[in-house]
Amino acid sequence: MSPVRAYAAGAAQASDADRLVIRHAELVKRIAYHLVGRLPPSVDVDDLIQAGMLGLLEAAQHFTTGRGASFETYAGIRIRGAMIDALRKLDWAPRSVHRKARGVAQAIHDIERETGGEARDIDVAARMGLSIDEYHRIVQDSASCQLASLDDDHAAEYGDESLDPFRETVDERFRRALADAIQDLPERERLVMSLYYQDELNLKEIGLVLKVTESRVCQLHGQAVARLKARLADWRDRMDGAQRMAGRA
Repeated sequence: MSPVRAYAAGAAQASDADRLVIRHAELVKRIAYHLVGRLPPSVDVDDLIQAGMLGLLEAAQHFTTGRGASFETYAGIRIRGAMIDALRKLDWAPRSVHRKARGVAQAIHDIERETGGEARDIDVAARMGLSIDEYHRIVQDSASCQLASLDDDHAAEYGDESLDPFRETVDERFRRALADAIQDLPERERLVMSLYYQDELNLKEIGLVLKVTESRVCQLHGQAVARLKARLADWRDRMDGAQRMAGRA
């Protein structure tokens, strides 16, 4: 029996937390299948669902009203976080992929700070001493391992691990900075992000919309995430400066 059906079978005599779990069990499947679409074939969707159910249980046990977000929003973050933790334990992505992804983000950051304009892929490739084909392979590979959202990065930068990650994720200043950064993306990258995260299309479906290959969509997605991380680095620097000034006051 699948994890979702197993929990649904226990609907009788359910507590409030149990009812939240049963009511949102399909959310776990939706997130799992959306996530597995950009992972290697070796990743089993049932493993993601099992991890996600644990995240949903935790969300149901810790959720309180009046926090400015619905349970579904809160649970979605917990579910995805649990799946990401499970994937990290599998350690399927070579460290070199993560290292090269960070290199792309740094190159974009440096170029855009120097020029005041958008860093084109050809400029980033040149800065990194790569051919354009090599650069595209890096962003395509990195798109497959960029599981942690930009919100996760924010929590890692500014929140103690013992703190509630939901509180960090809904930080209004960061969300505003992220929204502004997304709006300033090049048009095709912005569209890919919208179709993938808001409309929840998979890479193949986005390719049909944009009339490009699935591989090209993967490249655009990887480059968009790298660009956002690069641009939010300046925001983090400003926040660090403000925190240091506040500490001296």
